[in-house]
Amino acid sequence: MSTPTTPGPRPPRIDESVWHRLRELAVEAMGRAYVPYSHFPVGAAALVEDGRLVSGCNVENAGYGVTLCAECGLVSELVRTGGGRLVAFVCVDARGAACAPCGRCRQLLSEHAHPAMVLAMPSGRASIDQVLPDRFTEADLDAVLGDPAARPVPGPTGPTSPGADAS
Repeated sequence: MSTPTTPGPRPPRIDESVWHRLRELAVEAMGRAYVPYSHFPVGAAALVEDGRLVSGCNVENAGYGVTLCAECGLVSELVRTGGGRLVAFVCVDARGAACAPCGRCRQLLSEHAHPAMVLAMPSGRASIDQVLPDRFTEADLDAVLGDPAARPVPGPTGPTSPGADAS
């Protein structure tokens, strides 16, 4: 897994110039959205704890259930470029105004959030814990399933036991 399970270095300072750059990148991503059905383009951008910027846009599909939100594209780029924890996040609509992530996307972002992650919401900036209180995390799995090292590891043909020879 490319995203660490423990927070890395202290997040970079998030000043107004960083928020401005994130908004610009989110607007740029929004301009690339594929939205032939809803005509509601969304772009997202985030700052990673190591200083990288990642972005994504929504991509619709005729089978509405397989439409990808901008946050999905952003997280895919995060993982593709080395993983890490998100420390600042902006999502915009076609007007360039802050757009609130849906509940599913808040959970998706939570999986990759630095504990101090801040999101630009329509009502102002808020922490990940404020926008998704009592969020479901790996700690919830640990409480029920115990030691993560003892869990089955998903493989190409289904779960295998840790250390088992998959050949």
